Amino acid sequence: MPLRATLLPLLLPAVVVATLVALLDGPKEVFAAALVALAGSLMSLGVSRGTMQRQLDLLARHTRERAEGGASTAAPGVPERLDEVAGLEGAIDSLHAQLSARNAALTQEARTLTAVLDGMTEGVWVTDAEGTVVRNNDALRPLLASTSSPLTGQRPLALIRNEALHDAVMRACRESASSHLELTLDGHFPRTLSIRVTPLAKDLPGSAAVFHDVTELRRLEKVRKDFVANVSHELRTPITAVRGYAETLQGGALNDPVMAPKMVEIIHRQSERLSELVEDLLELSRLESREVSLKLARVTLADAAARAADTVRPKAEGKGQVVSLHVPPGLLAVGDPRAVEQVLLNLLDNAVKYTPAGGRVDVYGACEQGRCVVRVKDTGVGIEARHQSRIFERFYRVDKGRSRDMGGTGLGLAIVKHLLQAMDGEVKVESEPNEGSTFTIFLPLAASSSAATG
Repeated sequence: MPLRATLLPLLLPAVVVATLVALLDGPKEVFAAALVALAGSLMSLGVSRGTMQRQLDLLARHTRERAEGGASTAAPGVPERLDEVAGLEGAIDSLHAQLSARNAALTQEARTLTAVLDGMTEGVWVTDAEGTVVRNNDALRPLLASTSSPLTGQRPLALIRNEALHDAVMRACRESASSHLELTLDGHFPRTLSIRVTPLAKDLPGSAAVFHDVTELRRLEKVRKDFVANVSHELRTPITAVRGYAETLQGGALNDPVMAPKMVEIIHRQSERLSELVEDLLELSRLESREVSLKLARVTLADAAARAADTVRPKAEGKGQVVSLHVPPGLLAVGDPRAVEQVLLNLLDNAVKYTPAGGRVDVYGACEQGRCVVRVKDTGVGIEARHQSRIFERFYRVDKGRSRDMGGTGLGLAIVKHLLQAMDGEVKVESEPNEGSTFTIFLPLAASSSAATG
């Protein structure tokens, strides 16, 4: 209904009064007509205002429901709706539709951003202008080894006790300066974190920090550096000996009937050690680069253990040691026959080497939890707990001087580990100082194995 339809009842009484004044002569009649006209005007005004008020109240209620997230339904129809109120409602509906579409787009963008952040392996936090964390992704909590308390709302110093990180965050917030730092978090499992702190965009106060866990990378770098240093040292020893005795022979000792044979024997022994070292290095390199193609087949572990024991038995008998085998003949594993024998040979050689004279070495075999298990147990010097996690590293020696005097290249256990990994197996060690060691290898069980389960 247009607004003129509402104003017409208001103007009509005035027209009637003007007409009555023109027709009536008496003042009483004119006054009465004026009262009638006024009453009509007031009634018309009340009716019009009430209609408009009801429509505005309805529109306001409908708008509040939408603003509060209610169902987006059209307002109930009103028989005499003012055109102006209908136009206002249409404008509000259009504005609501635009705001809803914009809000939906922002919500989708926020969900996408959250999914991207939570899918990152790097930890991320965002701070406000005061340096307080206002957002973080899921990967950050395990990196910081944080408890169940929320990270948001906390300052950097409360999360990581490191002044350098706190200063970097403050510089990013106040001076828009980027920083890169690396720090180590102490604890049961220490972590090394590489952290990049940058300011947010110019129109956004605050900073963002990205945390990279470089613990494994730094460990591998240390292993590489140690490897280079160890290789250099291991090669230098025999080369120095060969060179020194060769120069002595050149200086005139070659004609000495007593010293010359001894020097030649030392040169020969050191050259053999050098050859063994190079061969072990090449073998380990091929294993690590997966250049060695193992031929998996059923392996009778009793036979493999017997061949390995026959190889080391002369050395053991020379020290008065006893080597005993307790491997069931029906125990069959899946592996490369030569690789399995090499693993057992390396373990038995170490057991004989580090067991004092008169000791014993026992080899036990069984089937446990669907896998073949072989244990090489000795009564040797044992290994301290602090060394046990590293003895499978290349060139790692518990006692460097004693190990070198006993021969070997320091690569035997590293080769054992890589060979077993290539056959889907593993190796573990249990040891106590002065009580001996037990090396346990695990291999897949062949389907036709008849060994009893241990």
